[in-house]
Amino acid sequence: MARNKDITETRLQLEPYQVILRPIVTEKGFFNSNQRNTYTFEVNKLASKEQIKKAVEELFEVKVINVTTQNRSGKLRRTRRSIGRTKSWKKAMVTLDPESRIDIF
Repeated sequence: MARNKDITETRLQLEPYQVILRPIVTEKGFFNSNQRNTYTFEVNKLASKEQIKKAVEELFEVKVINVTTQNRSGKLRRTRRSIGRTKSWKKAMVTLDPESRIDIF
């Protein structure tokens, strides 16, 4: 247990507004927010689950039960003469307490 605490202390300390970049608004996101009380955000790649949890609780004044993250790799995209790549990003699905709601969706 002490080892995990040492790792989190050495991580970069981000402010809440630096952790949560934007909400992801999709049809699946609407379904999850209504049925499962789960909200999806694009987050900073360097943020840990604990930092994401604290940021959501502080910014939206809600109680977070669970945080699940995914690292999404960038896709290849082709333009006229060259091939490019979209950026890689980190996605977080945040499950809230049944009494809590976020009104951005």
